[in-house]
Amino acid sequence: MATGPAHVLEQALHQRVSLVLKDGRTISGELLGMDEHLNLVLDRSEETTAERTRRLGRLIVRGSSVTSLYAPGRMPAKAP
Repeated sequence: MATGPAHVLEQALHQRVSLVLKDGRTISGELLGMDEHLNLVLDRSEETTAERTRRLGRLIVRGSSVTSLYAPGRMPAKAP
């Protein structure tokens, strides 16, 4: 059985996910796709900081900036 971040992402395609970034921001949105570097494409995304939440729309997130990913019905996947 496959495990690891790529497997979690494949299972979460077209579902709403939340990402925690290295700088402390949280990004949530519908996961549309990913590449071999685990760069992510989100749609209808929102960025949440301690001060505010703002809508971003379609967004590409660099995989190396993600520390955790939360997908529906799954435990958080930590970045290696």
